[in-house]
Amino acid sequence: MKKIFLLLAAAALLTATGCEDLDQAPISSGSVPTFYKSADDFNQALNATYSTLRSWPDRTLTMSETRSDNIYGVSTQGIRTWEPINNFSLGVVANEYPADAWSADYLAIYRANVLLDQLEQNGTVLTDAARKSTEAQARFLRAFYYFDLVRYFGRVPLVDKPLEPQDVAKLGRAPVADVYSLIVSDLQNAAANLPVSYAAADAGRVTSGAAKSLLALVYMTRSGDTYGGIQGPGLGTNDYAAALGLLNEVIASGQYQLITAAGTSPNAYANVFSYTNESNNGNREVIFDVQYISGGVGLGGSFPSILVTNNYFTSIGVGTTFGTGDELRPASNSLLNSYATGDLRKGVNFQVGYTAGTAVETRAAFKKYINGALRGTTRTDWPINFIVLRYADVLLLKAECLLRSGGSQSEALGLVNQIRRRAYGLSITAPSPVADLTSVNLDQLLEERRREFAGEGIRWHDLVRTGRMVSVMNAWITADDTNNRIRKPLNANDVLYPVPQQEMAASSYSYEQNPGY
Repeated sequence: MKKIFLLLAAAALLTATGCEDLDQAPISSGSVPTFYKSADDFNQALNATYSTLRSWPDRTLTMSETRSDNIYGVSTQGIRTWEPINNFSLGVVANEYPADAWSADYLAIYRANVLLDQLEQNGTVLTDAARKSTEAQARFLRAFYYFDLVRYFGRVPLVDKPLEPQDVAKLGRAPVADVYSLIVSDLQNAAANLPVSYAAADAGRVTSGAAKSLLALVYMTRSGDTYGGIQGPGLGTNDYAAALGLLNEVIASGQYQLITAAGTSPNAYANVFSYTNESNNGNREVIFDVQYISGGVGLGGSFPSILVTNNYFTSIGVGTTFGTGDELRPASNSLLNSYATGDLRKGVNFQVGYTAGTAVETRAAFKKYINGALRGTTRTDWPINFIVLRYADVLLLKAECLLRSGGSQSEALGLVNQIRRRAYGLSITAPSPVADLTSVNLDQLLEERRREFAGEGIRWHDLVRTGRMVSVMNAWITADDTNNRIRKPLNANDVLYPVPQQEMAASSYSYEQNPGY
């Protein structure tokens, strides 16, 4: 079936008059675009806004996964570009990854703002249905990118319309509460106006289920720990009832389900990440994913390659053109040791030790997204989609809401045990003395989420949201930092990344830097 990125090919070659300004970054060079004149102009603009998602998985595997206790990314062969992220180096203020996250998110926000502005001015060239759908998708994407920014940086400039460069330069960093107000408003609009599903040709576009799931996570994140008032993503707002209501709507919709049958494979968890069982092919566990297609046309993904090296690909017999040529970012010992005997997820997520010629690697490589037989043409041309939101997350987020709000403990336990039973290859509906917990608290839930979502860029945000970043990370560093390379001890300021140096300079140093940097 056609993937949405087939539709996005045009976004890389924008030639329509109404779209010629879409590649300008908003903070450093905002501008007001020329007018859109046709439905095709609007379609290209929407596709261009989606296209910015293409590099998002790479960033999240570094900014969240590598930052967390899931990866011990300490180099033994010189300083790697991702190592300051892993090591909590204060020099990360000049690192390329936070800088890229900031600029890429604002480029996407700019594109969404232009599109929404043009809808208001010239949207009559669209049918009412097309206009409503286009607006809802643009609002979802703008909220998605702002949520990315607020989780990493806290206060950020709030830009909700196209601006002239001189006006952009006057913007300061808005309070986190104000950024959340825009995010919530956009997602409420998207949830109310997006369809529950699309025809196959439009698979990959955002749905009402995706909007409700993301809005629930936004409410939960906003409700999170304030870490003493650092102006980070947690404001302690106690929005758990609102989040729970949205998660219940997603569950009751009947659009999604846990994969419990895997064809010829007994491991249903593995089938969640199968190249032949993506959302385009009926994977009902996927709520929202970033879509890719291989074939050397510039629409493939690079995220499967970034945590592993050439040696890993040599060890599985596919040559040396697929790894980064960089150093392995291995799974941490504590993550590996958290899987009990019989938990099938460990074998899906990791290759523990491998040999490439005379090189012997004893550490664990993340292999969740890698299928050498179905690879693309290069390490940046993988066809596998990156799942951003899936139904297992919705179930475990609901369990978290119940635990945080004094809801039914037995219901929360039942949700967790569904996930655990599948992990052991069992029926999710039948009690099991092997898989089932007899009670569950928030710490146990977080460990279950850690095992379930390893390598999906979720762990760091889980620790921050639940107020456990400082305690968990400091304990992990003490136990696992055998090379003594990670800055310690961490404190509340480490919840946030610094405002990138290039953005400080572009604002003539009018931005206040995050504390601790």
